[in-house]
Amino acid sequence: MGVDGAKKISGWDADVKTRMRALSSAKSLFLSAFEEGGVDVEGYEPRTEEILDVQIPDGYELVESYGVNEPYATVSVLYDDEKMEHVYHVHEPRLGSFEKRLLERLFGDLRNVLVERELGEGDTDDAVEQGALRLIREYGVALTPASFYRILYYLRRSYTGFGKIDPLMNDERIEDISCDGYDVPVYLYHQSYQDIRTNISFQEEELDSFVTRLAQHSGQHISVESPIVSTTLSGGSRAELTLGREVTRGGSTFTVRKFSEDPFTPVDLIRNGTFSVEEMAYLWFAIQQGKSLIFAGGTASGKTTSMNAVSMFIPPRSKVVSIEDTPEIQLSHENWVGTVTREGIDEGSRIGMYTLLRSALRHRPEYIIVGEVRGEEAMTLFQAMNTGHTTYSTMHADSVQTVINRLENPPINVPRSMMKALDIVSVQLLTRKEGGDERIRRTRELTEIAGIDSRTGDINSNRLFDWDAATDEARRRGDSVVVDEISDTMGVSRNQILVELDNRRKFLRRMVDDEVDDYREFTRRIRDYYANPHDEIEEVGGEKVEELLDEPEEG
Repeated sequence: MGVDGAKKISGWDADVKTRMRALSSAKSLFLSAFEEGGVDVEGYEPRTEEILDVQIPDGYELVESYGVNEPYATVSVLYDDEKMEHVYHVHEPRLGSFEKRLLERLFGDLRNVLVERELGEGDTDDAVEQGALRLIREYGVALTPASFYRILYYLRRSYTGFGKIDPLMNDERIEDISCDGYDVPVYLYHQSYQDIRTNISFQEEELDSFVTRLAQHSGQHISVESPIVSTTLSGGSRAELTLGREVTRGGSTFTVRKFSEDPFTPVDLIRNGTFSVEEMAYLWFAIQQGKSLIFAGGTASGKTTSMNAVSMFIPPRSKVVSIEDTPEIQLSHENWVGTVTREGIDEGSRIGMYTLLRSALRHRPEYIIVGEVRGEEAMTLFQAMNTGHTTYSTMHADSVQTVINRLENPPINVPRSMMKALDIVSVQLLTRKEGGDERIRRTRELTEIAGIDSRTGDINSNRLFDWDAATDEARRRGDSVVVDEISDTMGVSRNQILVELDNRRKFLRRMVDDEVDDYREFTRRIRDYYANPHDEIEEVGGEKVEELLDEPEEG
């Protein structure tokens, strides 16, 4: 019975007798159906051994196995001796022939039930379970609890999850998922095994339908006329979609760049080797003192991750506005306005970064975070820097000189005279460990912009830290121009600032040792440092510097 059919069902009050007569006259597929059916799930807790039948294919060696949606789905990393490669194998519930036919019937009927029921935000999972239980009773089918939960897994996977790739989306160790066409294995980037193929693939009609569904569920339209869509999925992950063979020879494709609900903290970046403790302490102090930064690097070098992480150092009461194409910035910060661009069907309905940035300035923020500068918004961003706003952004560039060249030339065109407002450039890279396949993210250099040479007109820069690939360590190259500027403006000695930097190194080292990787806990400890610096410094064995211990006044 469809929504546009003859009689609309109110809530759960379906006409059971009418459904049963229809089932009987249609020669129901359910051979084990009888008058009083259903399933008793009260008090039952699904267990992996009852839901899953995990089997390792012949010819493969098991490397490790772990749950991604227990007890319903687990994955095994296998090694193929013949091809000398790792394989990512997803284990999901195996359905018998009767369970498969019941699942097919439930898919159609449950869709109508969910449309007809008014669902509140966040209760879709419960609605799927309750709807399935009700329909099974209507059918007169008797099921064991384990059989019901095996079927329920696939219903939830379809209605509230991501279909075939749902286990991959639930695996926190996966960063990227990509499908390159019809009947081709889905590949992914795994934190431990890098690029690895899976046992998942899509047939032509199945993949076209899946790509269309991803676009629709994220509020976008994809068709033969408009076969390319860039969008954001529920949860914040980025997706690049193509439909059919219009622009991709192998058929429809998708690439999902996963978004972590728990963002990386500075502690994570230190433990991963992206920054040293000394570099991070320097950035912390520079951020507190209102210095502007650009994080540069190639694709997947960790620019946005680093910008998001160091933004956790922003003083708690400061006003922050963020501007992004894709919502990736996540701050545990009360005084924060997060804005996102909007695509439109015409130019008049589109809201881009330039518009959002101009609006942001009217909020009188002290800190402005821009996801990426690549066009006219950069001019407004540098105007904001030159009028005293602290700004952070990212840019695709592999060196400080490339950053300057991109800023000065079309389509950005920032005048050189405005460059002096930029204080620090962090250049990151994605590379591989020597002698291995493991990919790592490192800060190639932390460089300070030291103004414009009055004689030559060139931009002076001071490389403060760089990365030594041979030792895989950050090296200090000299004295900091930024520290000298802060010393002059605050009226304190350089040595006092160096003592404070050492205190922050010790404080960060304590958090690394304590494995503080939850962003909420990390932010809480930073707040404690700002609120009670004497106590925090004493606890880590630091030296008190009276002039630097108070949080700066709000401007």
